[in-house]
This record gives sequence, structure tokens and C-alpha cells, in this order.
Amino acid sequence: MKVAVVGATGLVGTRMLQILEERKFPVTELIPVASEKSVGRKVKFAGREWTVVNAEDALAARPDLALFSAGGSTSAVLAPRFAEVGCRVVDNSSQWRMDPGKKLVVPEINGDVLTAD
Repeated sequence: MKVAVVGATGLVGTRMLQILEERKFPVTELIPVASEKSVGRKVKFAGREWTVVNAEDALAARPDLALFSAGGSTSAVLAPRFAEVGCRVVDNSSQWRMDPGKKLVVPEINGDVLTAD
């Protein structure tokens, strides 16, 4: 699975990468995404180094899944764009929390609201 982590160089993004690796999440290609000041940096994941890219390059790569931990304002702009290219988006910010059109999911409580479509 091609996975983008938006905010990959931040504290939460770094932890997301650690958990994905610990849980052996089926990542075939990692797309670490961060702000322009971090583009070109390397992050370690699953025994190799991956180069941090900007959002435009990540969108062009058409990930299957995007995990967001870059703050509400970034999510507001970029999450819909990732969704438009057919990417599943999981956002860790509060941007969509009160939006009745978005599913707020806690797997242990209401994971049944997730659907395949």
C-alpha cells in the first residue's frame, strides 16, 4: 500500500511512522510529506531512508492512504485534495471534528461506521 504521512517530520508524524513500522502496517511505498523547509530531508522507515517531499509531489504519486498530522489549517487545504485523487484520508487534527459530513471514528467505540466506499 502506498502511504503518505503528511507532517512526517513533526513530533506526531514521527511517532506515526514508528507505530506503522512496529505494527508492520503493509506499506509498500512511503511518501513522507512536510513543509518546504523539510523537503529533501530523510526519514527512516522499515530499514531504509525515504526522502521528504512536498504536497504537490505527494499528490502526483497518488497514494492509497494519507495520514495527516500537520495541523488543522494544513488539513483544511490538503485533505480534500488528497481525497480528490482517490486517496483515503485519516486526519489527526481537529479540523473536521464537528463537521457532520465527516466521520469521527474511534475504532474501539464506533469502528463499524467505516465503510468500504
